[in-house]
Amino acid sequence: MEKRWANSATLLIAALGLCASTARAQITKVESRDGRELFINANPPAKISLEASAKPRTTIYMPAESSFTGRPRHVESIDRDGAEKLVRETAERNNVDPALVRAVVETESGWDSTAVSRRGAVGLMQLVPSTAQRFGVNDLYNAKQNVDAGVRYLKELLERYNGNLKLALAAYNAGEGAVDRAHGIPAFRETRNYVQKVQNAYFRPGSGRLGDALYRRSIRKEVDTSGRIIFTNE
Repeated sequence: MEKRWANSATLLIAALGLCASTARAQITKVESRDGRELFINANPPAKISLEASAKPRTTIYMPAESSFTGRPRHVESIDRDGAEKLVRETAERNNVDPALVRAVVETESGWDSTAVSRRGAVGLMQLVPSTAQRFGVNDLYNAKQNVDAGVRYLKELLERYNGNLKLALAAYNAGEGAVDRAHGIPAFRETRNYVQKVQNAYFRPGSGRLGDALYRRSIRKEVDTSGRIIFTNE
């Protein structure tokens, strides 16, 4: 009986030793190219390419030296005179007071066409990628596309809020959803400061604002079911 227990104990110890040996064989030490020692579960040991398994780094917003589509390009820089001319022409084409657009540009980017904010807003009008896509922009760093989309967005907001400048500016800064949920200007310090800064720039003496005409609705030509031609600004 004792002999049988001794044999069983011997077999158990041997089995445990085999398991421990197998477990030890599964841990392989490898050295990466930068000199770091890593221990990897591998049996049998094999040469492992760390670089091949590494995941590429991803970013939320585009680097400053890329287009909206991600293709490397030279970031377009435009001087103050060129930016002023572009703003005036774009505002007039979209029936928005140029002085209002100038006030927005001054507050948003300080007339720096290469400006990029911490949140990824780009250019003179500080467009974010989602707004750029919404207005058909394929290159955020193209000053003409940037200003055109920004002006059209500003006009859309003025129409949405029936000419209420404060609400339109708050939405330009924080988004329509934030304004609608708050039923007014959201209680964000940044948004409230932004609205006040744009208004200060717009209403200060010498701004060139066009009285109370923030924008003019576009005149549309329509034909009703009886064939009559109707012009409307609604």
